[in-house]
Amino acid sequence: MARPNAILHLWLRCSRLPAGRWLFSRLVCFKAPYFGSISPRFVQLAPGRCELSIAKRRKVLNHIGTVHAIAMCNMAELAAGTMTDVTIPASHRWIPKGMQVDYLKKAETGLRAVATVAQPAVWGDGLDLPVKVDVIDAAGQIVVRATITMWVSAKKR
Repeated sequence: MARPNAILHLWLRCSRLPAGRWLFSRLVCFKAPYFGSISPRFVQLAPGRCELSIAKRRKVLNHIGTVHAIAMCNMAELAAGTMTDVTIPASHRWIPKGMQVDYLKKAETGLRAVATVAQPAVWGDGLDLPVKVDVIDAAGQIVVRATITMWVSAKKR
């Protein structure tokens, strides 16, 4: 069996520990500090799927007391990017190319972001990979639906 990429390997090791998901989340935010602004907690990470959550805290609220739209975009991008990283072949790299977001309802609770992707049959030299992300409230209602287009290309040799 092929060894998983570094992030997936770290997830598999950390998630078995008592505070491992918290530790993994902190390590990801250390590598990409902006994501620390929402204090995410990874729940699940596997090729083709990532789930993370945020608590409803003052630092992610807007002026009307709901979770700010950009905080939800931030969690959507984090889930999509981390999932993409563990999904694509080791011979490839990715970068976000675009993001389409639909705000469906007010986010009045803590939230979960679930990123999923349909993997292409052939990865090729360069392709747009649309990653679907649903941001879901505590009642199970989708409050944001996003599609983040990742540009996936072969690494330079």
